[in-house]
Amino acid sequence: MDHRHHQHHRHAAPAPTDRGWRTAAQATLHCLTGCAAGEILGLVIGTALGLHNGATVALSIALAFAFGYALTMRGVLRAGLDLGHAFKVALAADTVSIAVMELIDTGTVLAVPGAMDAGLGDALFWTSLAAALLLAFLLTVPVNRWLIGRGRGHAVVHAHH
Repeated sequence: MDHRHHQHHRHAAPAPTDRGWRTAAQATLHCLTGCAAGEILGLVIGTALGLHNGATVALSIALAFAFGYALTMRGVLRAGLDLGHAFKVALAADTVSIAVMELIDTGTVLAVPGAMDAGLGDALFWTSLAAALLLAFLLTVPVNRWLIGRGRGHAVVHAHH
């Protein structure tokens, strides 16, 4: 009896806590990919066009949400959902994650003196953006873990794969 019990533990799946953090990190990385693409594009467009900082931030946040939702929708559309349902899944899966990520990374870039006024060829622009995205990732993973643990966030997406 003890042997069977020992054998069961040796072949058991990872603990739920381990899977929860791994799944949350993967969901956050997925979110970061869409957010970063949209945000970088928005900051580049705003900076290149000489837009006011407020307009540049608004554009980058809007594009971060658009790219984040589009990335999720691409996957669930492949799984067979129609466009309307895919959009609803993307909203449910990504809204909180993107909002938290944008709050952190936009706030970080705005807090770095001169970062928003730096040009595209300036190291300050790129290093502050990279640091902000890294910080946003690190602080959004626990949020996504909490959401997934309650059947929300990217847990909604996994129901369609």
